Amino acid sequence: MPYKTKAETITGKMNGRTREDQEVKMKVVNTARQLRETIISEKKPDGTTGFVPTMGALHQGHLSLVRICKNQNDLTVVSIFVNPTQFNDPNDLRNYPRMPEKDIALLEGTGCDVVFMPDVKEIYPEPDRRTFDFGGLDEVMEGKHRPGHFNGVAQVVTRLFRIVEPQRVYFGLKDFQQLAILKKVVKDSNLPVELIACPIVREPDGLALSSRNILLTPEQRTHATRISQTLFMAREMMESHTPDEIRMFVTERINQDPLLQTEYFEIVNDTTLKPVRSWSETCGKIGCVAVKVGRIRLIDNINFSS
Repeated sequence: MPYKTKAETITGKMNGRTREDQEVKMKVVNTARQLRETIISEKKPDGTTGFVPTMGALHQGHLSLVRICKNQNDLTVVSIFVNPTQFNDPNDLRNYPRMPEKDIALLEGTGCDVVFMPDVKEIYPEPDRRTFDFGGLDEVMEGKHRPGHFNGVAQVVTRLFRIVEPQRVYFGLKDFQQLAILKKVVKDSNLPVELIACPIVREPDGLALSSRNILLTPEQRTHATRISQTLFMAREMMESHTPDEIRMFVTERINQDPLLQTEYFEIVNDTTLKPVRSWSETCGKIGCVAVKVGRIRLIDNINFSS
């Protein structure tokens, strides 16, 4: 059933209201038709629409994207949709945290204009059988460990782009490989949208914010800080260690904790995602890691170029 909230849903009575009145309440819609009607009614004729796609279970990292979007656009749209096509593990999809009431309450404090909360049939009235050529960007790191994941991401993002028709879309840099792949999709498909990369937001102890953090036990949450601590240490080692030595250091230090298991740590070219073998290579360099904390899988990265 469509989600209902205290935020105003679409009733067709917005025409004739001033922009000042329209900003009083955030709109929550469930269909593409409602969304398009709202955008047409709310946006200034020469204004821009900014878009923040999410899967819900929102945290301050998401909210930072919304605030940046709000500052740069006339209208801010946030989607909340847990996309089934990007989960290669049915248990991961089933266990993904869903908390729509809390999400709406958080968004109401950001200045968000419209929240789009479709069901699966609204996004996929028919099965999406499209396959994308990512030029090998999906064959390493996340793609290697989550086959089909990025094809599902590209399916849902391109569908959302067509529904929302934004000029700018905002993504967090924590999902660095995803952003690199979506840049290629936008370029290859000649989509008229600008992708905006926003900084990772961390807890005071350094742990990168993630919707999956709430699934950690208190003990796991404490041990998970070793991930970011190790990445920060690795960046300080650049002048005295090679990329391969740092790869070994990060993997071994994380795995010394019995609650943690590294799936991968790679230092890669920030465009091609190919491994960096020397600091002298003329490219941006990103260290990307995935770690299992018990049954919960966390990712993080660190910039070795700055």
